[in-house]
Amino acid sequence: MAGRQIAVAGRQITVVGECVADAFVERDGARPGELALRVLPGGGPANTAVALARLGTPTRFVGRISADPFGALFRAHLAGSGVDLTGTVTATEPSTLAVAALDDDGRAEYSFHAEATADWQWTGTELATARQDGSVCLHTGSLALVREPGGPRIEDLLAAARPHTTVSVDPNVRPLLVDPDTYRQRLDRWCALADLLRLSEDDLHTLLPGTAPEDACDRWHAAGARLVVVTLAERGALASLDGHRIRVPAPATPVADTVGAGDAFTAGLLHSLAAQGHLGGRLDSLTPADLEHACTFAARVAARTVAVAGANPPWADEL
Repeated sequence: MAGRQIAVAGRQITVVGECVADAFVERDGARPGELALRVLPGGGPANTAVALARLGTPTRFVGRISADPFGALFRAHLAGSGVDLTGTVTATEPSTLAVAALDDDGRAEYSFHAEATADWQWTGTELATARQDGSVCLHTGSLALVREPGGPRIEDLLAAARPHTTVSVDPNVRPLLVDPDTYRQRLDRWCALADLLRLSEDDLHTLLPGTAPEDACDRWHAAGARLVVVTLAERGALASLDGHRIRVPAPATPVADTVGAGDAFTAGLLHSLAAQGHLGGRLDSLTPADLEHACTFAARVAARTVAVAGANPPWADEL
């Protein structure tokens, strides 16, 4: 299936983070006295890597993937989408599991099984290969950036890689698993390291309750992020480049579920910015018009993702 890609030569993006087994409750699939689960590969960074590769961006995933059956599922999914797995670590710890139940609007509510799992046990040596690997962008975020002991080591990686590459961060706040105060305490440092910060409206409400997206963008600009993008579900997205605001609508689409929509948006945004030649530095060449083009494309990628079940982003030829 990797042959479906239309690669953007010389524009590799490296994604660092976790793979998560998303176990969806099957409402109609269980016999009496049983709970039926359908397991799909997930995890914000892994979803982003898959979407990038399917769009045609050469993508390297740096993750700690367990040797258990879930890990085999992750590897097959990533490799089948064309993701370069040479940066992955085969871990002895078990995979992270998220049990998800969908509400009537297709939104997932998760419970996590994530203690002492493979994704958070990074060592500095394991991350060293991602420091200067020729990528134009290093993207990370989600739980791998905030959980111990690996989170601070990924922060060190961002600081070391920043002179050579654009840095992109998606906090992907999980308040049921990590105290929101932990995100609040670290977010200013992430902004100081990141050129691009992408959050969802739910993330914003959790981190800064009652704060308008525009005011949040200004706050995060002051902390160091040049480009801040807040995705607003069916209302599209707000992007702020050094305070210059751009809004793009969300294409009308039927919604199967919203799993992976934000990750797909991030991938579409990074893919377009790479194709336009804006990655590799501090986004100095990015214009408002080019940003609007990139966000419009990203919204299309996200819309195609919510139209199907699970985190199953489109291939380039499907757009």
